[in-house]
Amino acid sequence: MVNRIKKYCNSLTSYSRYKTREVFIGDTPLGGRNPIRIQSMTTTNTMDTKATVEQSIRMIESGCEYIRITAPSMNEAQNLAEIKKELRRRGYTAPLIADIHFTPNAAETAARIVEKVRINPGNYADKKKFQLIEYSDTEYDAELERIREKFTPLVKICKEYGTAMRIGTNHGSLSDRIMSRYGDTPGGMVESALEFIRICEDLDYRNIVLSMKASNPQVMVQAYRLLIRKMETEGMNYPLHIGVTEAGDGEDGRIKSAVGIGTLLEDGIGDTVRVSLTEDPEFEAPVAIALVNRYSARDNHAPIMPIGDPPCDPFVYNRRETFETAGIGGTAVPKVFSDFSDCGLTNPSGLIPVGYNYNPDSDKWNISEQACDFIFTGNHVPGFTVPSPLKVIYNYSKWLELENKTEGFPYFANPALFQSAAVKSFILNFVEISPPDLAEDSFASLKNDPAIVFILTTTNLHAMAEQRRVFYELILRGIKNAVIIKRDYKDTGEENFRLYGATDAGGLLIDGFGDGIWLTAENKKEKLKEFINRTSFGILQATRTRISKTEFIACPSCGRTLFDLVEVTGKIRNRTGHLKGVKIAIMGCIVNGPGEMADADYGYVGSGPGRITLYRGKEVVRRNIKSDDAVDQLIEIIKEDGNWFEFIEI
Repeated sequence: MVNRIKKYCNSLTSYSRYKTREVFIGDTPLGGRNPIRIQSMTTTNTMDTKATVEQSIRMIESGCEYIRITAPSMNEAQNLAEIKKELRRRGYTAPLIADIHFTPNAAETAARIVEKVRINPGNYADKKKFQLIEYSDTEYDAELERIREKFTPLVKICKEYGTAMRIGTNHGSLSDRIMSRYGDTPGGMVESALEFIRICEDLDYRNIVLSMKASNPQVMVQAYRLLIRKMETEGMNYPLHIGVTEAGDGEDGRIKSAVGIGTLLEDGIGDTVRVSLTEDPEFEAPVAIALVNRYSARDNHAPIMPIGDPPCDPFVYNRRETFETAGIGGTAVPKVFSDFSDCGLTNPSGLIPVGYNYNPDSDKWNISEQACDFIFTGNHVPGFTVPSPLKVIYNYSKWLELENKTEGFPYFANPALFQSAAVKSFILNFVEISPPDLAEDSFASLKNDPAIVFILTTTNLHAMAEQRRVFYELILRGIKNAVIIKRDYKDTGEENFRLYGATDAGGLLIDGFGDGIWLTAENKKEKLKEFINRTSFGILQATRTRISKTEFIACPSCGRTLFDLVEVTGKIRNRTGHLKGVKIAIMGCIVNGPGEMADADYGYVGSGPGRITLYRGKEVVRRNIKSDDAVDQLIEIIKEDGNWFEFIEI
């Protein structure tokens, strides 16, 4: 029996959907035994009926079951009726969702028109001015009563019209009131929603969906887990809308989304998914569908040894304690492994895909920030001297043939092979383990050997959960050897490889498990090596366990956006993408401005047509500047802070 204090899903080892109450949204119900629903949000001007209808149709045809449309004011809220009428006239019945932030009267109007309204408790009848206020209990209760008065009319309208409501908390837009009492924490996110839920329940309204979004997948996952625990404590079971907000664009946005969304789906959590990319919304649904479809037959997986009380706190990040072996484990950043066992390496150019570029004129290696740390060459010996930061791993039998055995490290395919080996490396030995090995006598002799790093593999369909179960067991047994997460993917294209790898490795890393990742695909051609290496570093970046490039926090475009987010994000990425460790937020409007930027170092926020406001953290440093000059001025600010360096191409 899992300790109820730590319980947040049905089981940590046996896949099953976490059952929530059914909520009716038009003719497409959510939660209960319904399938996981797919949704996205329009990026058009809501007052442009034709453009919004056309984009909604493209979204529906790409797989969206719900269409969300921003309604920042009364005019947009009223125009939802025209949009809905035209969609229905053209035969499209997907439920519409009005997205509301600061305007209760717009929400009340929209609730009479659409099937669902989304409100953000951080700025609906509440405020955020980044003020720290000490509230007495009496003052805090008075604020709650003020919110109740402003929020109650919307709840009553939703009851009357049968309209559903999403109470959607965002990490970056917690109100000053919540921040003052609970801080910028997953607990504050949960309490922000619960305050509004309690008002709904007092009014006997329960047609509610909840979300806990953050741009940091670790915060997002912890908040959803904590929400479930709190709901169970209070006898609630509302369906969950899951997503990583401000995920960005391209492969980074997909990886970050998969880390957060996939980790929850692995535990059966989630009733509707929105992947938030800084791209046209019709490109979001296929990514969400690919994530969700992976679980259509997941309950047929091989059994995993159950666990009662897990030995770690699922609501707080703590990296598993390990000792360091040759730079792996301990406090060292997770390492990246690349597989060259299919072809070996005959000349230095073979290492270009994994970040090493040899210049014969200077006889020097140029090494990128995303250069892998280890290469596995199997039975092949490189035909040149590899650069000193890179370490080579050989199959044990091949390693035995090396004249100088300190030029590489042996790989043992199982614990028994290591135990029987007469010769071993006194520095570092890689020993592959799978879950059944933990029950073998040969494994016991490996425990806490200072020269062993484990390579953890699995063939279970429920792979992440099985590997997580091994980490639990290592903690329970006091085994502190470093562990590399190894996953082999076959019959997957690049898109699914990226999503699956981010889910499986990312889901472990954000819980503090794993001292490196080793991803392989059936096709190991050179182009794919570069892709796998880039994906591996992207996963570490998304889990914030190893930073190797600039992090972009970019909101998905919507009807409130004051500039072309895709174009501007690309422009800023091209100019600043080499600034390792710098976090830049690109926000289309003030709604997704200083609050939603959360912990970004710099912010680029639309403040009016053709106008941009630049932030350092949450402080405005240049207000209402011309958009044509904004990127240059952003770079000036970065230079003033000493965070700029010129990009040198390897």
